[in-house]
Amino acid sequence: MVQNWKENTFEKVYEIVARIPRGRVTTYGQIARMIENPRLSRAVGYALNKSPQGLPCHRVVNREGRLAAVFEHDGIHEQRILLEEEGVEFTSDGRVVMKEYMWFGE
Repeated sequence: MVQNWKENTFEKVYEIVARIPRGRVTTYGQIARMIENPRLSRAVGYALNKSPQGLPCHRVVNREGRLAAVFEHDGIHEQRILLEEEGVEFTSDGRVVMKEYMWFGE
């Protein structure tokens, strides 16, 4: 039963992440709200760590627009490069300009 819950949750997370438009980002917490359980932001991060190849996980950041140190092979640097290639801009302290690039699932 626990395994089914986890699999279903992960699938919901993957479906949402696949919909994030190029050049936009969302947060772990926003994804948790979209799967109707706002307390699962850490579980969203865990799901992304186990995600299938090709999912645009680089478009998920924390609530402050900070990047994930555990992202792929080169962590923050690789995630930032991918986002910059999509036109996402950063503040001087390395955070995504959330007012401009946040996607709420619309």
